[in-house]
Amino acid sequence: MNNIGSLALAYLGDSIYEVYVRKYLINKKILKVNDLQKEATKYVSARGQASYLQKMLDNNFLTEDEINIVIRARNHKSHAHPKNTDIITYKHATGLEALIGSLYLDNKIDRIAEIMNYILEG
Repeated sequence: MNNIGSLALAYLGDSIYEVYVRKYLINKKILKVNDLQKEATKYVSARGQASYLQKMLDNNFLTEDEINIVIRARNHKSHAHPKNTDIITYKHATGLEALIGSLYLDNKIDRIAEIMNYILEG
């Protein structure tokens, strides 16, 4: 996936990540939209994503190749970020999203499921 930019991978990964979170919450029988949105924010916010990424790094859950994807995305030259988070947190979240996007394009669906299970059930 070296020929696809980090932000494009993150763009794709964000949508894949969110589908997993939404499915997980609905399977937990959270059915009211307001409740779904409130719960989803814990997982899909930049702060939440950065926290889950750090946990995976601290526990050596990611492979060396996966870490390289995260680092490449995290180090992408970007000065824009949402107003509700700092640039470092945003870049870490972008790294996790890029990893998910890269795995998806490589058709590594089982690995995405492992990562998302680690995040959602861990």
